[in-house]
Amino acid sequence: MAYDAWRDVSDWFWDENFWLPDNASWSQMKRNETTFYPDVSDLWVPFPLAAALFLLRILWERFVAFPVGRLAGVKETPPRKAVPNAVLEKAFHKHHRLLPSHSVIEALAKDVGWTSRQVERWWRRRRVEGKASAMTRFKETSWRFLFYVVAFWSGLYIIWDKPWLWDTRHCWYGHPFQHVSADIWWYYMLELGFYWSLVFSLFMDIKRKDFGITIVHHTATILLMVMSWSGNMVRIGSLVLCVHDAVDYLLEGAKLAHYSRFPSLCNLLFALFTIIWLLSRILFFPLWILRSTLFEGHVILGFKPIYYWYNGFLLTLQILHFIWFYMILKMVYGFIVKGHLEKDERSETEVETNSDDNKVSFEPPSGSSRVTNNNSNSARHRVKPSHRS
Repeated sequence: MAYDAWRDVSDWFWDENFWLPDNASWSQMKRNETTFYPDVSDLWVPFPLAAALFLLRILWERFVAFPVGRLAGVKETPPRKAVPNAVLEKAFHKHHRLLPSHSVIEALAKDVGWTSRQVERWWRRRRVEGKASAMTRFKETSWRFLFYVVAFWSGLYIIWDKPWLWDTRHCWYGHPFQHVSADIWWYYMLELGFYWSLVFSLFMDIKRKDFGITIVHHTATILLMVMSWSGNMVRIGSLVLCVHDAVDYLLEGAKLAHYSRFPSLCNLLFALFTIIWLLSRILFFPLWILRSTLFEGHVILGFKPIYYWYNGFLLTLQILHFIWFYMILKMVYGFIVKGHLEKDERSETEVETNSDDNKVSFEPPSGSSRVTNNNSNSARHRVKPSHRS
């Protein structure tokens, strides 16, 4: 009985009216000596690959990233804890961790018998309490940087000679009877394995304020890859992967420069990151990929359910692109107009206290980056670019 129920569910899920155009059936998509079609059984391959990538990450962080971080002078110790103080602790939660106005600081200083400077220093230390060290963040970021560099440039190399890179209509010609070459197969499996490893590691890595948005992004990406593989929309899927990988390594590189206290390099990479984000995710993605899936795909697919679901997930990604780009533009505006990069709302106020207690630096989070900054004496979140010691 259980087996019959499973078969009924399987038949319902793999209904050809959902996945395939009218002229196609699953029986026609059997692999042979000359043609390799995607198969749902392939989707088990990314799980051992995810485990292998996770193990490789551990080895990379321990034997490569850590020594490099030490050589670059990345701080290994976590921030020092603030001295317990009930009055300041109450004010800290009342103001939601944000440094209050100077008048409030002065009032608190009188209450506890400290100077305003001591209260500000306590506030900074309390805000970073429990945060991971710069070295921990450096190691995590270096792994993502490594993978994104390899993924983007190898992916671009793989699809460079493919006709659908230059004319998206080739994504749909002959669909779903399209051969999948060995290089595309490995490209897809490794990318999917990496995203699965990211999902697993999200619960172990440093948790940021955009944790929920990141989960939505990774889930939408995995579902897109699974759907495109199952319905043999691998060609358009490979374009989606390459466009997304085009900007990620620049972000991670900016973070590495930040942790290593190279503000000029961090500024340069952040500028490149912003430009490439605009070109790839705000212009290229909707005008090239979404245009094809919305207005070219249905000519072959027809208005099948998969057409609406697939485009729905792509549009979800595009909405996230706009949200993140808005946050990036706020940072750019602050840098140009005010002379510093604004605090990014995507993450917790992740700061690392330097050896000089008068300094505080903001960490660039997972969707945008921020250069190292020094805290000024009087303004709320007003900082000036720091210099490498």
